[in-house]
Amino acid sequence: MTAAPEAGWAAGLGDSLRAPGPGVRGAPTKARSSRRPHRPRTGGVASTQTPPSTPDRVREATMEQCACVERELDKVLHKFLTYGQHCEQSLEELLHYVGQLRAELANAALQGTPLSATLSLVMSQCCRKIKDTVQKLASDHKDIHSSVSRVGKAIDRNFDSEICGVVSDAVWDSREKQQQILQMAIVEHLYQQGMLSVAEELCQESTLNVDLDFKQPFLELNRILEALHEQDLGPALEWAVSHRQRLLELNSSLEFKLHRLHFIRLLAGGPEKQLEALSYARHFQPFARLHQREIQVMMGSLVYLRLGLEKSPYCHLLDNSHWAEICETFTRDACSLLGLSVESPLSVSFASGCVALPVLMNIKAVIEQRQCTGVWSHKDELPIEIELGMKCWYHSVFACPILRQQTSDSNPPIKLLCGHVISRDALNKLINGGKLKCPYCPMEQNPADGKRIIF
Repeated sequence: MTAAPEAGWAAGLGDSLRAPGPGVRGAPTKARSSRRPHRPRTGGVASTQTPPSTPDRVREATMEQCACVERELDKVLHKFLTYGQHCEQSLEELLHYVGQLRAELANAALQGTPLSATLSLVMSQCCRKIKDTVQKLASDHKDIHSSVSRVGKAIDRNFDSEICGVVSDAVWDSREKQQQILQMAIVEHLYQQGMLSVAEELCQESTLNVDLDFKQPFLELNRILEALHEQDLGPALEWAVSHRQRLLELNSSLEFKLHRLHFIRLLAGGPEKQLEALSYARHFQPFARLHQREIQVMMGSLVYLRLGLEKSPYCHLLDNSHWAEICETFTRDACSLLGLSVESPLSVSFASGCVALPVLMNIKAVIEQRQCTGVWSHKDELPIEIELGMKCWYHSVFACPILRQQTSDSNPPIKLLCGHVISRDALNKLINGGKLKCPYCPMEQNPADGKRIIF
């Protein structure tokens, strides 16, 4: 998330919204990343308890709100279950009672005897019982309606229904563009999760044209993953061999792990597969330098093959967790090779939005209270910095030490001849008479000599 240039406004929010500044005031800045490791202070007694970060606090508050709604929902589900059981039992008893009365009436009609006073009383009691049972079931059904309404009130109490009003419409593109981007993100998520038929149906109903080149990587990955889930290594091995050179460039051990898993399957076959396992061990030769220790372990397990690996020191080789590991390794390396993210952009955006949304709603309240609606007008910036946690750190960012704002594509970082780095906007403001004097050292230079830096 990037910070808006209105640093003075952000500082004026006070205690209600405390925004950390994007730079260190007064310090000479080289090409510096905002992803700095935490350095504990020397001297003194360090605290044994680390205070929770902002994303953790927001996540805990959100989970507590969800738990409140879930408790009300559990009450409704319990009432539905209890009502269903009670209703079924009451109706069965009533049907049994009416069935007995009907049999008695039929018997009296066959004998031609007039209706006795006792039978008339029983009929009156039966009608009264039917009426009372129906009224009781209707009353219990009304109680369920009140419980359902309490779930809605709990949702309204714990969640803001005006989420769409957090930002103005001017921040986003046109509604058609929004809809198209959202549909494409959902389709990509469905393809990545293996829900191919659902994705195709969505494309047809939304008239979204998806290129076959876009689908092909997902189709291939899902086909191989389905085979791995069925413990079929053939498609994955064929794919790894065909992409061997590119996998080596990524320092991937996928092909070795696939060969190792196939070797372990042969070991699980017992002494009858010993010769086949020894013959297959030749596939380990290209990996001997990097995986010597693991190969030695597998070859050593052959000693216990006749006695059974299950009761040997090598029993860990038969652990089923190797199949889950190979699926994760294949997904990670294949996505990296094909330029895809391991997690779908939709799931990452949703998780980030759950963390950022409460903060944005607080910003909206402060903006409305202070009547400064024109502060947030940039599409690619937020008015303050929002901490999403290290899981959402995908690249480094640079903050200009002069203007106190993060650089962007339109305002990139520029390296001066002296080695200091500032933003392009700061460089343009520091030009005086066609010359530029570095704000941190007395070196004068030509502004055209500055070089753009890409982190």
